[in-house]
Order: sequence, then C-alpha cells, then structure tokens
Amino acid sequence: MDRREFGRTLAAGALLSSVKRLGAFQNQAGRRLRYCIVGLGRISMDHFMPACKRSRKSQVTAFVTGHRDKGERLAPEYNVPLKNIYSYENFDAIAENPEIDAVYIALPNSMHAEYTVRAAKAGKHVLCEKPMATSMKDSQAMIAACRSANRKLMIAYRCQYEPVNLHAIQLIRDGSLGTIQAIESANGFNERAGEWRLDKKLAGGGPLMDVGIYSLNACRYLTAEEPVKLEGFCTVVDNDGRFTTVEENCGWTMHFPSGAVASCNTTYGASMPGFIRVHGSKGILEMEPAFSYTGIHLKANIKGQPPIEQSVNYDDKEQFLVEADYFADCVFNNKEPKTNGEEGLRDMRYMAEIYRSAGRSLD
Repeated sequence: MDRREFGRTLAAGALLSSVKRLGAFQNQAGRRLRYCIVGLGRISMDHFMPACKRSRKSQVTAFVTGHRDKGERLAPEYNVPLKNIYSYENFDAIAENPEIDAVYIALPNSMHAEYTVRAAKAGKHVLCEKPMATSMKDSQAMIAACRSANRKLMIAYRCQYEPVNLHAIQLIRDGSLGTIQAIESANGFNERAGEWRLDKKLAGGGPLMDVGIYSLNACRYLTAEEPVKLEGFCTVVDNDGRFTTVEENCGWTMHFPSGAVASCNTTYGASMPGFIRVHGSKGILEMEPAFSYTGIHLKANIKGQPPIEQSVNYDDKEQFLVEADYFADCVFNNKEPKTNGEEGLRDMRYMAEIYRSAGRSLD
C-alpha cells in the first residue's frame, strides 16, 4: 500500500468511526427520547423506526395511523402498548400520554403543518420530514406554534448530519478548494402513476418539493451563503396523465453574494442519480451519490495535493439513527437544532421564488 492509498484508508476509517460515534452516543442520564410515529409509511417503517431500534438515545413508544391493524401488527416489534396506538381523529390525546416526548411526522407534505401545530399544542417536540410544509404561511404557523409551546422543531435534513457531506463542508470551509466559483447538482427519478407525490394538494409541488430540495439545500450549506437571485423553469415532457397538477421537470439557477453561481435540475420523468459538483479556484469536489440513504461517495482533485476519494459503507438506517439521536440531544440539552424551523422556512421561500419565476405557484 503506497502513501496515497494509506491516507485514503485512514480517512475512510475516520469517517466510519464518526458515523458510529454520532449514531450511538450515550445519554448521560440514561434516558431515551420517546417518539410517537405519525404516519406508518415507507420512510418511517423502513428507515426511521428500525434506526431507533438500534439507538441508546431514541425509541419508538407510540404510533398514529389510519389503519389500526397495521399499528397492532407493528406494536410487538417495538414494544408499543396497544393503548399507544392513535388515529388521526384522536391524535390530540397524546397530550395526556407521558410516554411520548416527541413526534416524528412522516405524512404527505400538505399534512405537516396541521400535525406539527397539534403536536406542539399537545406539548410534544417535533421532528418533521422535509419539505417543511406546502406554503410559507403554514411554515410560519409551525414555527410559531412550537415557539409558543416552548417545544423544539427540527426539519429532517438528514444530509446536514451525514459524515461525507460534513467532510465536503469542511474541505470548502478550510479553503482547500479555494474560492468557490460554480456548483452543479441534480436529483430525480421516474415516478409511478398514482403516487400521492403527483397530487399537488398533497405534495405542494412536483420533484422540486420532493428531491430537488436536496440540491437546493446542499448548495446553501456548502457555500454557507443565501442566494440573492433565483430563476427557475418548469416543464412537462411526458403527457401521459401523470403531470396534470405538478411539474415533471424543474431547473433553476442561483446567484450567491460571493459571486458563485449554481445550476440545478430535478425530475419525476427519468432516472437522475443525485450528485453535486463544486468548482473552486484550486480544484473540484464531487459527490455521487450525494443524497442517498447509503453509499455516499466523495472525490476531490485539488491542485498540489493527492486525489481524495472517500465513502462510508454504512447501511440505510444509519443516517436516520444520527438524525434521531441528534434531535434527542437537542431536547435533552435544550439546544436549538441546526436544521430548525427557520432553516425549513428559508427553503420554502426559495422554492416559492423558483416556482414564481417559472410561472407557477407554491400555494
């Protein structure tokens, strides 16, 4: 093994160690944050809930579901008592349950605001999936409700806690890439007919709201800047009945105060593996895949330095474990989450501007 390979091995080992430390840090008091899962869909059942089973700081203690039989089937796996299975109609009764500290909201986008506000009024902290809501008005109501109840609100931007993305941020912050000039990013997939994401009333918009938001958010956290100008374009190519209320494709550009520019694309009409490419005066940094649940890969070519290539082969539960436990740490230690409601609101504002530029409306 030569020096370059040895360095890469050390770097990959360090990243893997950081994943394990972040995912399994011990709460000194021995407590766990007790989550009520609101919505038993794919992301909660396949990812978030199994992640909590591994945790020493988070656990699932209740469900909210429109199908009680589904909750009853899952209850033994998570040691959830039957009395802790709620419907959407009696959701507010969680206020009387001391076995629930927080809710994890994994509902269609248009339902995020209602159940965040109701959870806050019930005295529970809120970890809400992205996008935060389907309008800026609803996003502001979520922030206000949690603030009024003195409850924490975190938006589940898992990539902001993921080690490879964090390493990319570090390389940019320490000046390794020099001055950032341009960023390119894309993320999308071919959506099936009949999915709720194709209904604007439920989703709020098309791929921009669902997977394009990863590129939007990444450009912001990589540059540590807020865009001063955005311009967007939305199209429908496949007139097959899927895209009657939402866009099929969306592309946009962003201009940052430093002069850096970003160009992003997202789609529901084709396979578009998520990637991000950062061009700096001293080199190029690429991540592909950049936003997946697992297998995130980074490579960088920096002038005067050996090539950097890193990936961490954790499984698809690890990012959700880090996210859940980070929120637990915020609750137990009274810390404001890095991806709080204000962070979610900023992306809502930028997506509204992109849609407005493209002749569409977010609301």
